[in-house]
Amino acid sequence: MHNTMIITSGGGKKVNAAYRGFTIETDQSERNGGEGTAPEPFMLFLASIGTCAGVYVYSFCEQRNIPTDNIRIVQKQHKKEGGKGIEKISLEIQVPEDFPRKYHDALVKAANLCAVKKHIQEAPDFEVVTNVVDE
Repeated sequence: MHNTMIITSGGGKKVNAAYRGFTIETDQSERNGGEGTAPEPFMLFLASIGTCAGVYVYSFCEQRNIPTDNIRIVQKQHKKEGGKGIEKISLEIQVPEDFPRKYHDALVKAANLCAVKKHIQEAPDFEVVTNVVDE
């Protein structure tokens, strides 16, 4: 079984992805020849890690009627020596003083359920081909 995402040009350095009724727009920064009108694809990749963890963290809290207003996740990307690529991504779940201490470790476990993180750790195979399509 597979899901299909359609990638199209948005003109210039813009590239869009249509998937499940949504259009995800990307652009390159002005520094990289784009207009900077939308996030760059790599930025979306990084955001998908933190937001995926957030889904699990906030759901955990909501199931226990713990307010989420003052809970945030700070994600940091640590570059490899020499500055090429990322060596480590760290997520810090920041909670208010009155957050139940007994749930601190459980929040970490919840964040680690993130499907994006799991797919990075157990990477899928990639296949890229070119086909001629009759119009």
